Amino acid sequence: MTPRHLALAAALALGPFFATGAQAQSLVQLYEAARGFDAPYLAARSQYDASLAQAAQARAGLLPQAGLGAAANWARRDISNSSAFDGNSNNQSATLSASQPLYRPVNKLTNDQAELSTDIARARLVQAEQDLIVRTSQAYFDVLAAQDTLAFVQAQKTAVAEQLAAAKRNFEVGTTTITDSREAQAQYDLVLAREIAAANDLRVKQLALDQLVGRSAVSPRPLAAPVALPDLQPADPQAWVNRTAETHPAILQATRNLDIAQLETRKAEAGHKPTLDLVGQYQVAKGPSTTLPVAGNVRSNTASVGVQFNLPLFAGFAVQNRVKETLALEDKARSDLDAARRNVDLATRSAYLGVVSGQGQVKALEAAEASSQSALDANRLGYQVGVRINIDVLNAQSQLFQTKRDLAQARYNVLLGNLRLRQASGALLPEDLLPIDALLVK
Repeated sequence: MTPRHLALAAALALGPFFATGAQAQSLVQLYEAARGFDAPYLAARSQYDASLAQAAQARAGLLPQAGLGAAANWARRDISNSSAFDGNSNNQSATLSASQPLYRPVNKLTNDQAELSTDIARARLVQAEQDLIVRTSQAYFDVLAAQDTLAFVQAQKTAVAEQLAAAKRNFEVGTTTITDSREAQAQYDLVLAREIAAANDLRVKQLALDQLVGRSAVSPRPLAAPVALPDLQPADPQAWVNRTAETHPAILQATRNLDIAQLETRKAEAGHKPTLDLVGQYQVAKGPSTTLPVAGNVRSNTASVGVQFNLPLFAGFAVQNRVKETLALEDKARSDLDAARRNVDLATRSAYLGVVSGQGQVKALEAAEASSQSALDANRLGYQVGVRINIDVLNAQSQLFQTKRDLAQARYNVLLGNLRLRQASGALLPEDLLPIDALLVK
């Protein structure tokens, strides 16, 4: 087990302990909670178990079959002009029969298809797990983004309120006009409306996260400051595409579907082939004698063993047409595989470009945040000395808080983009959440 696996196991083991009480929860802890509660994931896991059991049923065609039968009947015999053979008779019999396929190519191919179908079932479960990782992370960062938005709006409200109070004081002493007060009041009313909307959005995002993990009042840990986002490794889109070769769940499913389609063609061609079974039977019967010297009921034991051969000669061209059908389905499966590879290639490259673009946005917004702070300081100083008006300060404040909100959202998008890139390449694992957990407040 690698150190990353050990760290993940430790984090999951301690998750319930840390989740109790008033402490905030990490992303790994909430993901583990979602694994035990999320209905789509639990349904996918049950479907996986059912698929394994269904695949195992195909092996029955290669194993011995045995059955036990019994019969009993009563008969009344009345022969005209003779009373010697008139009377009642009872017959009882018990039969144990068994068979073992010796040569049944269709059964063998069906079992091979079932073994391939287990790979498809496993790939679908992997897809469900990867989807749960992304959905949990999305809901986690949605709550953090909503909290940031509300915090920034409330900070902006405080700043606007201070500016409004200053404008009113200056108007009372006659250093400014009523326009400054009205502009500040309008800005304050607008911020109040934004605060209401932000608070409602936070409640909605909180409910979504609570429902996903099956807990109430979940409190996700925020990113620790200063934030140092991890570099994208490898920094080459082709390297990410190469990871998808044959291990991507979607490509693996399409590959196995093609293999199954090819076996289906062989099954159709096997419709012309003979079958050979080993059969055996043991019967115990009791009933009236059928020979004149013996009177009354007699008991007979019969045992037999042999082989049973069957060769299809003509089935109305059903076999030939079935072969044509399976060949067409084989071509379809081959085209589906090509489409799966192209879709994965496109999704992986798009996800890679999204992460690169997100990283560039973070750097640009970090610079914009510093510039917006400088612009606000300059406007405040200019307002104090009379070269700037109140609306300039208000606009600078609004721009700064908007930039802060966009920067926080951009950072979350980069972290989510990394997970989506790994999902697109088919390499997303639960332990990929550990580097994100390392960025959170402890």
